[in-house]
Amino acid sequence: MKIAWTIAFVSTLSISWAQLTHPKASPYSKVLQEVGLSTLTVEYSRPAMRGRTIFGDLVPYGRIWRVGANASTKFTVDTKVTVMDNVLPKGTYALYAFPNVDSWEVVFHTNTGHWGDGRTAYDPKEDAFRFEVVPESIPYPQENFLISFEDITHNTVNMLWTWENTRIRIPIQVDTHSIMLKEISDKLEKHPTAQTYYEAARYLQEQEMEYSRALGYVNKALELGGDTYYFYRVRSLIQAALNDYKGAIASAEKSMALANSEGKDEFVRMNQKNITLWKNHLKKDKK
Repeated sequence: MKIAWTIAFVSTLSISWAQLTHPKASPYSKVLQEVGLSTLTVEYSRPAMRGRTIFGDLVPYGRIWRVGANASTKFTVDTKVTVMDNVLPKGTYALYAFPNVDSWEVVFHTNTGHWGDGRTAYDPKEDAFRFEVVPESIPYPQENFLISFEDITHNTVNMLWTWENTRIRIPIQVDTHSIMLKEISDKLEKHPTAQTYYEAARYLQEQEMEYSRALGYVNKALELGGDTYYFYRVRSLIQAALNDYKGAIASAEKSMALANSEGKDEFVRMNQKNITLWKNHLKKDKK
């Protein structure tokens, strides 16, 4: 019995030592993209064309595809998002697709435990949702399957799947504004600093909304923080949006002087351009 155990142990060691760590044909990749105050993450494997016909052959039409290779592709969001008018709660989902010549069905699936497409274990009842998209043709071959994020704003992004000469575009929306308003409200209730008021004012100014509220915030930032070139810079932009060009010019001149004293020449140039622009507005108003 002892001899047999020894032989088995040695045999197991031999097998362990003989195993090689080899490069994968479809290497793992992880893509992390910030959109506003949300983070989108994709984990997937990237198969290559290697001279093969992909869609309609390696990836058959009308059959489920794992959107990559190896384990199922995972899509994670840390806030609620909207995908093609479908609300997707915070969490991790498996991505699947049913490719066809003229249209694809894209699936966000709640069961992330399947290997690959799950084969017979895949259950459509576990789909979060599915929708149709029209594939696009690209004028060059994409050798390795690629998932990327493009056209990024504070509130929107397109997730792209690209392989061979085909691209799938999936629009995603995030409600950054609601998240940001809650952030502003929470921070202003808890010992706000000059920087807190400035950042709240800058956000509203960048979103081109609630300018009067934004002006109150930036004035509070100046009251608490003193003369600061970027505080005055934002105040000038808000005043101009309120059609107070005289006030905007005065704030821009103050910002320019402070920026010049600190060697911030880019802010000097930006303020100079705006001062010229706003002086022209005043001349037109007088006519």
